[in-house]
Amino acid sequence: MSPADFTRPASLQGAVDLGARKQALEAQARREAAAAQAAAGGGPAAPAGPAVIDVTDDTFPTEVIERSMRTPVVLDLWATWCQPCKQLSPILEKLAAEAAGRWVLAKVDVDQNPQIAGALQVQSIPTVLAVFQGQAVTGFQGALPEAQVRQWLDQLMAALAQYLPPPGEEAGEEPQAPAVDPDLLAAEKAVEDGDLDAAAAAYERLLARSPSDPDAKIGLAGVGLVSRTQGLDPSAVLRRASEEPADVEAQTQAADIEVLGGKVDEAFDRLVALVRRTSGDDRDRARRHLLGLFDALPPDDPSVAKARRALASALF
Repeated sequence: MSPADFTRPASLQGAVDLGARKQALEAQARREAAAAQAAAGGGPAAPAGPAVIDVTDDTFPTEVIERSMRTPVVLDLWATWCQPCKQLSPILEKLAAEAAGRWVLAKVDVDQNPQIAGALQVQSIPTVLAVFQGQAVTGFQGALPEAQVRQWLDQLMAALAQYLPPPGEEAGEEPQAPAVDPDLLAAEKAVEDGDLDAAAAAYERLLARSPSDPDAKIGLAGVGLVSRTQGLDPSAVLRRASEEPADVEAQTQAADIEVLGGKVDEAFDRLVALVRRTSGDDRDRARRHLLGLFDALPPDDPSVAKARRALASALF
């Protein structure tokens, strides 16, 4: 089996519970402090983090999504009973060590962490996914020989080269981050605590002061998306939408489920088609729901731009 690119990068934001974000951040801070202490003591500078990490449902948001904002993360989804996994994992671990921090291998036991496996819609193992800046950009399934895995990694790093610092510059001192708005911090803390109403209120306060703040816009839309889908059975929602194409509520709920599952283009296409075949209040409801989903993604996301053009065509 040869490596196969996924047809669309799937957004992983919001796919996994953020309950242990604080603990993961503290663990990362301890690692970085230890590295700085080692360097100050005259020894060789320690790497920013280990080449191989074990990831759980709780630590996925920090160890994978947040880490991928600056360093490619390769997900190895495996299980103890999987014989092909036992062939592939040592290869990935060896290549991660050779990479010396250019990318990080994150290992996920799918039996122990079903939330990750479900969110990523893993159908078989081993499955390998490359994640960069919160997006699953490519991957493959099955146990490939080392030469093919190495080739896949070389192609991945070549594709991402324009977004990464040149080799040897990773250890340089990063500029001090700007101060974070207290309402943004309050919103993130509320999300950690599972208090979506408090998170929404904090984002709304920030938007009242800074109406164009992109983090607050995306955050508020994301909280709304999670709130709307709580308690829904994804399979039942999608089945109902398939059986009742004229039901606006069924279609908008299905679009929400698809966005949360990373199927952004499918969700947008569903609602554009709904706009085309409805009229009056139903059409306006579908249009407004689609515009709300746009807010859950960065405004320059290619899927948003494509869907905006399709919506304009459907309306006019």
